[in-house]
Amino acid sequence: MSVQVDEEIILSKRKSILRLIPDSFFKKIIFRETDNELPFAFMLMTLMASCGVSPYESFKRLRTVEILPFIQKEAAKIVRQVEVLNKDPLTVMLERADDTDSKIYGDFLRGYVSTVRSGGAVTSYLKSKLRSIFEIQAAAAVRSIERLETLVEVYMVMLLVLLCTYILVAVMSSATTFSSVLGMNLGDPALINAIIFVAMPLASLMFMFLAHQIRRGTLMGVNGIYYKALPFAMGSIGFLALAFFVPQVRALISVVGEPVFTTACLTAISVRPLVSYRRMIGLNLKAEEAIPSLLRDISETRKTGISPEKSIVHGAGRKGYGSFSKILRQVVNQIEWGVSLGKIFEDIKERVQSWPVLANFLILVETIEVGGGSPEALEMLAGYSERIRDIEKNKREMLKPYVLLPFIWTVLMALTFTFTFSVITQIPTTFLPEPPFVFLESQMKILSSAIIFQCWLSGFFIGKVTQGTFTAGFQYSILLAAVSLASLLLSENMVSIFLGALL
Repeated sequence: MSVQVDEEIILSKRKSILRLIPDSFFKKIIFRETDNELPFAFMLMTLMASCGVSPYESFKRLRTVEILPFIQKEAAKIVRQVEVLNKDPLTVMLERADDTDSKIYGDFLRGYVSTVRSGGAVTSYLKSKLRSIFEIQAAAAVRSIERLETLVEVYMVMLLVLLCTYILVAVMSSATTFSSVLGMNLGDPALINAIIFVAMPLASLMFMFLAHQIRRGTLMGVNGIYYKALPFAMGSIGFLALAFFVPQVRALISVVGEPVFTTACLTAISVRPLVSYRRMIGLNLKAEEAIPSLLRDISETRKTGISPEKSIVHGAGRKGYGSFSKILRQVVNQIEWGVSLGKIFEDIKERVQSWPVLANFLILVETIEVGGGSPEALEMLAGYSERIRDIEKNKREMLKPYVLLPFIWTVLMALTFTFTFSVITQIPTTFLPEPPFVFLESQMKILSSAIIFQCWLSGFFIGKVTQGTFTAGFQYSILLAAVSLASLLLSENMVSIFLGALL
């Protein structure tokens, strides 16, 4: 009883907090994950209904579905109130429809209760609702692509502003040096460092946060990839800290060059996560592409009267699934050994991180275990699985051209910055003593390192936009850091040659 009271208190506090949140933006952020689960949950309930299982019995089975956390919690609440408090299932569903924060889920429950009380066909209602939510998801995918395109364009404008800021910082750096010679105070080095090392990365992080709210990936359990970057990040930070206290370390970095040192550290941070991500994405992308074809083969084979298990064996034996074929061969072996489909699904969860693939496998297993895998249910599952694949594939294809933009910006930024900084510093330094020239050269190396770091951060932004996960940014960040370093070195040599000929 105390646990239930605590839960009600937490729920009331949560609602009071949500009343303070503007409906226009933040509520959409909070409940977007909930709405992403609903197509799979509705599909599972529709397939169970076509096999003769009532939605309430479906809720009882959904209590154990961990990959649908929102539906799992809702199912637990409904079943607990029915079985513990002895309430009517329809009354409980109406109460949950009023209490839930998801409009789609609330409309689904109200429509189901209305259909049952009016004596309508529940299966027809569920199929109609399922078609409706997939149409909503398809329209939402198009809108999300438009928002991402706008976000990328705004990000490019922000990068142009950053470029102007870098040029302004270069002018302030030179002004600081000249003012020290003339006895004036025209610039503050602390302000300059705050702009390039704090304000600019925070601007990129803000856009990465916005991209995270708009673009959701399909991979689960990617936190381990980030952890692999921590040792190298801590080592780079520790080595950089030593440079401030140990002159020998600082001299070593000066010999190598700050831009080269920065690129090496950032590359070391990204390499190991990149390798892990490439291994993960290779398998999971093949699985996402293969699962609709697999379900279609199972559905067509089932129509001939073959058992569901043998239909799975027949569908999994098809070639062309790439690295996913190894997992399918293991599935075939387990079926032939008599392993239950539930145990097979648990084994697949340990090797596949794609959320749509796991959801479709779960629905396939539930359809076979509950209703015997009727051809109509499997046909419905295959059809909707193909629609999910097409939505995700179109989203990736439409966003793929935006990969080129950060590389174009990186080259232009390196060339423009190097030329501008060299013009405003190297020409006047011909009339100045040696110390200011050395200081300007060190300032240029620091600003070049800041540019490389900014380009490295841009890789995570573009990875999130195009692939839906920040882990994809490790491959882009390495390339952008290398391109920025090469552009800076090349432009520096070109400008030196040009100014040498001019002077």
